[in-house]
Amino acid sequence: MKVYIFLFFFLFNNFANASIISKIINNFDSIESMKFNFVQNINGKIEKGECIVSYPKKIFCKYIGFYNKILVSNGKSLVINSDKNNQYYRYPLDKTPLGLILDKKFIISKMYQFKKDSNYPFYYVFDLNYKNNSIKVFFNKNDLNLIGWETKDVYQNVVQTFISDIKKNIYVNNKIFNIQKYIN
Repeated sequence: MKVYIFLFFFLFNNFANASIISKIINNFDSIESMKFNFVQNINGKIEKGECIVSYPKKIFCKYIGFYNKILVSNGKSLVINSDKNNQYYRYPLDKTPLGLILDKKFIISKMYQFKKDSNYPFYYVFDLNYKNNSIKVFFNKNDLNLIGWETKDVYQNVVQTFISDIKKNIYVNNKIFNIQKYIN
């Protein structure tokens, strides 16, 4: 009898997780673009700003109070520019963890490997390990929206980004992703 009870709870839990994962996937897959505010923590250094994302793989972020720092991707390259030292940094997007974060199809393909993460009891957390990139993607347990991610930057710093005030499927003028505008 104990085996049947265990089996029932095991199957019920797996079915419930599969249902939640399907709902998260459907919600996330329906997003073509979004605008949000963010708070980013890089080893205790807090940065804030606003981003616009257009899938696949385009992002424009303007940081608040950090030397007019801009982060932009056109889907192939990532440029980070600021007035701090009048330099810009350009990376191939596919060589950065952000390239995976902006790849909605990749994230969805990995979601079926969901494992409960007791370190984050308030979120659904998906651990995505790919080519030496360890990425955690967070979804809100209430509305199932994407609410952040955790990666390591090119210097191996842990970077946690949490997003808020999300507006989905907004009109996006693709000119903002023209990286030539942000190269000094």
